[in-house]
Amino acid sequence: MVEHDYNKMMKRSQLTIQLSIILSLSLTEICAQHRLNADESDPQRMGWMQGFPPPEEKIISAADGSFFSFPALRYSVCHMRQFMPTANVKAAPKNRYRFKVKLDSGIDSVTFIPLNSDQRMTWETSLTENYTDGILILHKGKIVYEKYFGELKPDGIHAAMSVSKTFTGTLGALLVEEGILDENKMGSDYVPELKNSAFGDATIREILDMTTALKYSEDYADSNAEIWSFAAAGNPFPKPSSYTGPTNYYDYLVTVQKNGEHGAAFGYKTINTDAMGWIISRVTGKSIPQLLSEKIWVPLGTHFDGYYQVDGAGIAFAGGGFNANMRDMAMFGEMIRNKGKFNKQQIVPEVLVEDIMNGGSQDTFRKSTFGELLPGWSYRNMWWILHNDHGAFAARGVHGQTVYIDPKAEMVIVRFASHPEAKNAKIDPTILPGFQAVAEYLLNE
Repeated sequence: MVEHDYNKMMKRSQLTIQLSIILSLSLTEICAQHRLNADESDPQRMGWMQGFPPPEEKIISAADGSFFSFPALRYSVCHMRQFMPTANVKAAPKNRYRFKVKLDSGIDSVTFIPLNSDQRMTWETSLTENYTDGILILHKGKIVYEKYFGELKPDGIHAAMSVSKTFTGTLGALLVEEGILDENKMGSDYVPELKNSAFGDATIREILDMTTALKYSEDYADSNAEIWSFAAAGNPFPKPSSYTGPTNYYDYLVTVQKNGEHGAAFGYKTINTDAMGWIISRVTGKSIPQLLSEKIWVPLGTHFDGYYQVDGAGIAFAGGGFNANMRDMAMFGEMIRNKGKFNKQQIVPEVLVEDIMNGGSQDTFRKSTFGELLPGWSYRNMWWILHNDHGAFAARGVHGQTVYIDPKAEMVIVRFASHPEAKNAKIDPTILPGFQAVAEYLLNE
């Protein structure tokens, strides 16, 4: 296979393997004029991967990219381990936490007006409108709402996409609080291999808040965008003998060049998270899956192992490769809502959570492409902060993945989804006012 052929393959299949998991465009946005709705695209109704063997037309694969093109992605997000090599995030072997449950049927009837409409919508309708796979709402620590659709089941695992960034950011911030990392030191102080890259003179704080100045584009419409080289490096499958580029995530990171001045503006770029993942692993001597299990997943009392997709060198995709159970994810959200305390222990320092809640620089955020899409927001430790009256903040991923925390309403929402379009900008007009409406409803309960 020649280099040109390999690049063509990467644009077709690796897009869906690594890149559509990143917050940006994806091939799933190229849909037929009539897009199947949530019911029509239900993976069980579609019959993906059913039978021994499945019919040829029902087989989906990572090799050709079909596993992450709509509607097949509705199956894949619940079965990523079938398609990609992974590394476990071990759950708690004992002292597993169990939520109290007090379901509130009134939530389905909560109404709101989407940002792009003048017609009211019910919460229940919004779930199918946004291709929800699973949704769980905690109020004051109790489950008040929980539903599963399509391929996701209560004991299932779902791709978290860029919610993964928040776990890496939280681990990085934790190491800062523990004094293992100094937020004012440079990336190269901890990983000397980064010295000649853009991360070499970027501070830990700038990497955590994504205010680095990187010559790096995630524009899928540009065949020369750097994202393609990142994709090729992260491809876990054998590369042809003619391939001469970086062979794993770390190899790629050392090639990233600077473009501008660090700290001047927010720039949402996944490679910041993978750089932070490398720094974290270097200073702790542990992989991201190992450290997440030790520091957060086991102390929470989680019930199910999570897992990360990994590259050909076994390096976890820190920026978008985490997969987890919905109730376990809710434990993480509730722990953060309670300022680090959960399951009878202080899992992360209270000051860490307060730093997240205070938010990052709204000025640098305003200078980014997100300034107009999400006015008044900021980004801190790889969390999105709304700066609204409720003090809400969130972890967010493509195709609708969310951990949304509303301190005033004492509410946590975990949402797994498989929306045909990757960009949250396509989904936010419905989910953001919907979350706010549920919060207002719970305030009166």
